[in-house]
Amino acid sequence: MFNKILIANRGEIACRVIKTARKMGIKTVAVYSDADQDALHVEMADEAVRIGPAASAQSYLMAERIVQACRDTGAQAVHPGYGFLSERESFAQALAAAGVAFIGPNPHAIAAMGDKIESKKLAVKAGVTTVPGFVGEIKDAAHAKQIAHDIGYPVMVKASAGGGGKGLRIVHSEKEIVQAIQSSQNEARASFGDDRLFVEKFVTEPRHIEIQVLGDKHGNVIYLNERECSIQRRHQKVIEEAPSPFLDDRTRRAMGEQAVALAKAVGYDSAGTVEFIVDRDRNFYFLEMNTRLQVEHPVTELITGLDLVELMIRVAAGERLPISQSDVKINGWAVEARIYAEDPYRGFLPSTGRLSRYRPPEEGRRGGIMVRNDTGVYEGGEISIYYDPMIAKLCTHGSSRDVAVAGMGEALDEFLIEGINHNIPFLAAIMHNDRFKQGRLSTGFIAEEFPDGFHGREIDESTMRRFAAVATAVKIIRTERASRVSGQLDGALGVPRSVIVTLAEQEVEVREASLKGEEFRARIEGKEFVGRIAWYIGQSILRLEDERGVAAIKVTREPGGYRLTHAGIDVKVSVRVPPIARLARLMPQKAPPDTSKFLLCPMPGLVVSINVSEGADVKSGETLAVVEAMKMENVLTAERDGVIKKINVGKGDSLALDDVILEFV
Repeated sequence: MFNKILIANRGEIACRVIKTARKMGIKTVAVYSDADQDALHVEMADEAVRIGPAASAQSYLMAERIVQACRDTGAQAVHPGYGFLSERESFAQALAAAGVAFIGPNPHAIAAMGDKIESKKLAVKAGVTTVPGFVGEIKDAAHAKQIAHDIGYPVMVKASAGGGGKGLRIVHSEKEIVQAIQSSQNEARASFGDDRLFVEKFVTEPRHIEIQVLGDKHGNVIYLNERECSIQRRHQKVIEEAPSPFLDDRTRRAMGEQAVALAKAVGYDSAGTVEFIVDRDRNFYFLEMNTRLQVEHPVTELITGLDLVELMIRVAAGERLPISQSDVKINGWAVEARIYAEDPYRGFLPSTGRLSRYRPPEEGRRGGIMVRNDTGVYEGGEISIYYDPMIAKLCTHGSSRDVAVAGMGEALDEFLIEGINHNIPFLAAIMHNDRFKQGRLSTGFIAEEFPDGFHGREIDESTMRRFAAVATAVKIIRTERASRVSGQLDGALGVPRSVIVTLAEQEVEVREASLKGEEFRARIEGKEFVGRIAWYIGQSILRLEDERGVAAIKVTREPGGYRLTHAGIDVKVSVRVPPIARLARLMPQKAPPDTSKFLLCPMPGLVVSINVSEGADVKSGETLAVVEAMKMENVLTAERDGVIKKINVGKGDSLALDDVILEFV
C-alpha cells in the first residue's frame, strides 16, 4: 500500500479523497493555483504544492508540474479526481514514466473509452446498441450540417474529450449549428485542451441512467448497480439518485452485464461509469464511458456500503477486488443534490464572491435518514470565477425513495449559505414537485416543469398560515427584547392584540398571539394555530413544529419586515397593526429603472467575443457577445431588433455583474 498520495485536483473531490486516505493511514499532498492558496483542500492535506496561476490551463492542467510535485514530495501515487487531467492518457503515461502510480484505469483503457468517438466505435464493434449518429470526428461546420441533415434534427454537438456538460450543445435547426460548434470547441479547448467534436441524434424523452463499474488488475470486473441522472440543466446533472425509479431487475441486469463486457474488452482496472440513454420503453443505448470517478459516486456508496475511493486506491496498489458480483446488493435509496453558486431567479447565472455564512446541516444518521455533505468550501472562503460553481454535494439515504426525498427536502431547508446566490430554493422546489415525487423523469424535466424559468414555489394556504405564525412570533420576540431596554414607559412596546401579516401580496389577520417559552398560540384568519417555535434574534434558521411536523425556515431581516424561505418558497413578509397596514396599502410602488437600451453583463466573467460593431443593425435573437464564467460560455443575444450605439468592452475584459457591455440607439 502507498504511504503518500498526491491529489491532482481541487475543491470537494480533493477533500473527499483526502478523507479516505486519512482513514487508510496514507499521507496526502495537495496542489493549488494562486486562486486556491487558502482553499479547504490545501488546509486538509499533509503537504501542499503551488502549481501555477489561477487559470486551470496554467495550473491544474499542467501535467508536468503535477509530476514534478510528485518528485518533490515523494508521492507514490496520484488520484486525479474528476475533470482536469483525470481522463488524459498522456498524464497517466507521464506518471508511469516517473515511477508514480495512477489511481485510475490503465492508459490503454483511458485511450479506448475516455475518447467518446473511439469508445462509440468500440461499442459498435462489440455489438453494444449506440445512439444513431456519425461515429467519427466532424471536420467543419459544413460537415456537421450534412451529418445533422442525414440524421435529422434535433442533434447533439459533443466534445470528444468532454464531460460535465462542457462542450455540449443541443441543436434544433441548421441556423444554430455554427454557433454551437464554435462554443463547444471553445469550451472543450479551455476545459480539456482538446476541441474535437462529433454529432449524434438527440433522443426525445430520454432518461440518463449510468452503470458504475469497478475492475482490478487481475481481470475482475463488477457493476455496482445504476444511478438515475436525468435531472439536468444545460446537460449538467443537478440531482442524482440510486437506484433508478424506472429500471426493473431484468433491465438493470442487462445494462450491468453489457457495461461489464465493454469494460472487460479494454482491460478496465479501476472505477468507471458506463452511461446510457434509456427511452420510455426501457430500450437503452450506450452513450459514453467516463474513465474516472463520477461526481455522483456518493449515492452508489450509500446504497452499497462501499468506499469507491478506497477501492480505487487498493486496486491501483495491485490488490484484488474484495467482493464479487453476487455480493453487490441494494440497500435503501439515496439522493444527491448539487449545490451550485448560481442565481436560479436570474436564469441560473453564475454567482461569485465570499461565503459570509456557510452552515450545512449536521451530517450523520438521525431518525431514518443519513445525511452526508461532500464539500470543498468553508465560511469566509471565496467562490472564484475560474472554476466549476459547485459548492457542495448534499446526500440523503433512507429506507425508500419517499423517505430519502423527504429527508433531502428537510436537509436543504437547514442548509444556510449567505454572501452569494445559490440554487438551494430550486433544489427544494424539485423535492416538492409532484412529478419528481412520482419518479416520472427525463432529461427534459427542468425545461418542462419550469418553462419560464424558476420564480420560486407558489405559497399554499397551509404554508401561508405557517409563515404568518412565524412572522408574528419573530415580531413578538423582537418587541419583547426592545421592551427590556431601560428608560421606556411601561407597556409602551407591548404586543398588539391584532396584527396584519402581508405576504405574497396577500393579507392575513392574526389575533390573540402569544409566545410562552417556545409555545406559540394565535388565531389566524379565525382558526386556532398551535406550534412550538425555537428561534433567537440573530439566528438564521427558525424551527417550527406544528400539526404538519417539523420545519426549518430561514428568517432574514429586511427593511419593513422579514424574508422567509422554506421548501423552495421565498417571500417578503411584513407584520403591522391594522391602522399601519391600511396606510401601507396606499404607498406607491417604486418602478425598476429602465435598462432596455443596455446589454448588461448577467454575471461576473470574461469577455470571449463581441460579435457586433457600433452602428450595426441587429435582429432579435442575434448573438451580441459571449461571456465565459466558471468554465462555461454564455451567449448573449438581442431581445429585439435595434441599432448598436456604443460598445463599452472588448475581448478579454473582466466584467462584474450588471456592467454595461453595449448600448442601443
